[in-house]
Amino acid sequence: MRPIFCWSSSFVLAISLAGTGISFAETAENKIDTEALFGFLTGTDIGEPGDKELESTTVGRFGKRSGSYRALSQSLALEYTPIENLRLELGAAGGYHDIKGVDQLDDLRRGSLQGLSLEMRYRLLSREQSGVGLSLLAEPHWARSDETSGQPVNQYGSELAILIDKELVPDRIMTAFNALYEPEVTQSRKTGAWSHAATVGIGAALMAQIKTGFFIGGEGRYLRSYESIGIDRFAGHALFLGPNIFFRPGERWRVTLSWAIQIAGRAVAEPGRLDLTNFERNQIRLRIGHEF
Repeated sequence: MRPIFCWSSSFVLAISLAGTGISFAETAENKIDTEALFGFLTGTDIGEPGDKELESTTVGRFGKRSGSYRALSQSLALEYTPIENLRLELGAAGGYHDIKGVDQLDDLRRGSLQGLSLEMRYRLLSREQSGVGLSLLAEPHWARSDETSGQPVNQYGSELAILIDKELVPDRIMTAFNALYEPEVTQSRKTGAWSHAATVGIGAALMAQIKTGFFIGGEGRYLRSYESIGIDRFAGHALFLGPNIFFRPGERWRVTLSWAIQIAGRAVAEPGRLDLTNFERNQIRLRIGHEF
């Protein structure tokens, strides 16, 4: 797996799609769909029964306190709405790590199959009926390589989240709030040792439609890392801020590009104003979706 090719090809595809639709496509009835409107957050919309969509997601994570650190992942997911208010997503991901001279991490330059996931979202409230959207998200996943170190593991975990969004100005300004809990249990395939970890966080985002089908905005996330599932062994925390862009180059296409920068944080028992042990300095996410 070539990380530069993987990242650049996705980026080129996004730019190409943008170029094919300079006027940007209008959605049905000009309705705003928040499912993928935000960057690292998720909206409450889940589509209509029978909707199917293919989504490509590229994530790049860069920068530790020492050495050189680059971690890339590429996932492909099939999304389906079988009944009203329920959205299912089955995904597979590959990863690539280029690590050299980073404290507490072995040098590594390798790509591998990362794992499988099943995301389930259920909408409790719709914005059209209540003025506020509310959905619940659960995403159990299995991985065979560690997201941070790239080492071979058997990892079992889940992302659990509460999703809220609201239209502040009709057809113009959207806001979202997410609260998440991500427990994980990991066994090293080298040593057989088991470890437990969890991430707890909140995030908020604001997006403004400056042209039909074209949004710009930003988001912030505050994340806390723990060396236990019961969140009783605090390991560090980080605050991320960054810009987002969303556009629809065609009626069935969507593109979201996000950049998150760690601006504050600290790891337990380590110097420095940022937590570059449990998190990275920069995170970039590119999502491209196509509706069938």
